[in-house]
Amino acid sequence: MINRQLLNPNNIVVVGGSNDIQKPGGKVLKNLIDGKFKGEIFVSNPKETEVQGIKSYQNPEELPEVDLAIIAIAAKYCVSLIKTLAEEKNTRAFIILSAGFSEMGEEGKKIEDEIVSIINGVGGVLIGPNGIGVLTPNYHGVFTEPIPKMDTQGVDFISGSGATAVFILETGIARGLTFASIFSVGNSAQTGVEDILKHMDENFDPKTSPKVKLLYLENIDKPQILLKHASSLIRKGCKIAAIKAGSSDEGSRAASSHTGALASSDVAVDALFKKAGIVRCYGRSQLVSVASVFMQKEAKGKNFAIVTHAGGPAVMLTDALSKGGLNVPEIKNEYTKFLLDVLFPGSSVSNPIDFLATGTAEQLRTIIEFVNKKFEEIDAMVVIFGTPGLFKVFDAYKVLDEKLQISLKPIYAVLPSGMVAKEEVAEFVAKGNTYFPDEVVLGEALEKVYNTPKPAKIERNFSFADDEKIRQIMTESVNGYIEPVKVQQLLDSVGIPRVAEGVFTSKDTATQFMDETSYPVVMKVVGPVHKSDVGGVVLNVESNEELSITYDKLMKIPDAEAVLIQPMLSGLELFVGAKYEDGFGHLILVGLGGIFIEALKDVSSGLAPLNENEALTMIRSLKSYKILQGIRGQKGADENKLAEIMLRLSALLHFAPEIVELDLNPLLAEGEKIIAVDARMRVEKS
Repeated sequence: MINRQLLNPNNIVVVGGSNDIQKPGGKVLKNLIDGKFKGEIFVSNPKETEVQGIKSYQNPEELPEVDLAIIAIAAKYCVSLIKTLAEEKNTRAFIILSAGFSEMGEEGKKIEDEIVSIINGVGGVLIGPNGIGVLTPNYHGVFTEPIPKMDTQGVDFISGSGATAVFILETGIARGLTFASIFSVGNSAQTGVEDILKHMDENFDPKTSPKVKLLYLENIDKPQILLKHASSLIRKGCKIAAIKAGSSDEGSRAASSHTGALASSDVAVDALFKKAGIVRCYGRSQLVSVASVFMQKEAKGKNFAIVTHAGGPAVMLTDALSKGGLNVPEIKNEYTKFLLDVLFPGSSVSNPIDFLATGTAEQLRTIIEFVNKKFEEIDAMVVIFGTPGLFKVFDAYKVLDEKLQISLKPIYAVLPSGMVAKEEVAEFVAKGNTYFPDEVVLGEALEKVYNTPKPAKIERNFSFADDEKIRQIMTESVNGYIEPVKVQQLLDSVGIPRVAEGVFTSKDTATQFMDETSYPVVMKVVGPVHKSDVGGVVLNVESNEELSITYDKLMKIPDAEAVLIQPMLSGLELFVGAKYEDGFGHLILVGLGGIFIEALKDVSSGLAPLNENEALTMIRSLKSYKILQGIRGQKGADENKLAEIMLRLSALLHFAPEIVELDLNPLLAEGEKIIAVDARMRVEKS
């Protein structure tokens, strides 16, 4: 539980404080002193009477009561120390910098667990162990550098890795980011990234709380807490970007369904981030670039003006924006000729607005004013301004600084001359500005921000579902794949349209079924999971004689239990599936079906329960979406009907959470008519 003692302590003790500032205990003490902590600082070191000018208590039992303990001693000594502080010194906040705990194995885990038990027993909070510490405007409780400029309206940054936090800070500080708080949770023995975000949400003040949050996650131990509080913060006006490391899934287990094979844990992370409204990033530079976009005014649309004195970067940025679905529209109205009159001959104002390498600071000022006041079709602008080194560009960067403060539209400053204009860039940053060193990186960051959906509304209108029937079937089912008849009943219970079919264990009853339907039919073996791989699917059976021969052939396949018969249908093959991912819940996937699911692997994923907008967004994000719309005279699929099937599947999973893998593959679509031809469901009640 995050508390006042951690965030704003009256006093701090550094246990293991040292005169050697190359040791964590020495450096964290120096950082506290240099950061001008307003409260009282104590030190405990059994070998010293004074450390960096501060009295050292050689025996922790001699310490006065203390709010926060920052601990930099060997793991084996921590239990007795923390017991003393928690039970005798009223200490309620602990930051353990030391390593040697659960990351080292079972013995370290035992020590860690005992420490957590002691701190929980007094209602305290633990950050760490094995982290770099905590930085707030109140105190600099880290043993690392750099120390960023702390600003109550800067960025809140929570990291699951200490070293990575340092590298992200270095990148961010260089680009002009300021920080409101930094939490390095280390092993997250008691308090993880999700817990700190929860505290920020529950204590959010729209007038004073920072509006930008950055996360670096190596594990997501509490996905539902992350989803709940990230989406809540974003609805309150915050913006959140995150890196989740470990996106490759080489260690994923083999799965028996298409959905199981496609829905890795990283797909679950992606789905969670989309549902919450978190912008997902894949590297430090990208995270910092997205944060820098967040720190500007929010664009009201997707039309950008590019203001530049160099043609090449403008072309590359135009390409990057266009690929991301953003526009660089031609500017053509009565004001363009007035702007052209004040620029040097050879300039262009059609967009990009190119005012040449000889362009002046005053011309830049005029262009920005025109974009703000005269070019109503433009929502935001990017200014690319470097230098070949012929003259200093302080005046141009001064104009940029002034306009950033008062511009009606967001301005994103690309300053590519990090070496030649080093002094000018440093002065621009010192005034509290952020910038981008690369126009394409900016374009990609803008695309990520623009294309990340807002937090999804959680809708559970499942009144159409026969929940009693679903629960009855689940009660009767055992672990493993559900028999076809029960699969049919489950589809019927939520109104997912399916082909009329029968499952037969005798040739006579199979032949009798043909009195109720007509040839041609499809015959499939029941039993083997991948029917087509064992020759268990036979198409275009057109007579009783063929049916009899095919029945005998299918029943000779190893593990054959029965034969399923259904009418031959045609149409565009689609796929909808689901998989349960521990902690996250059910993932729902959609894409082209049949052999395309294996060949193209073009699927979209979402976290159940879905709402209509989520389902439609998933469908429209498919690379094969144009095929669904109908292409070259071929009939496509009604996306609203497909979305409805996804919502009905969402209802089924709500009432039958024991379903861990599910394939509807294929669904055959002809316009508004979409029907499930084959379905498999696997149950795990444990």
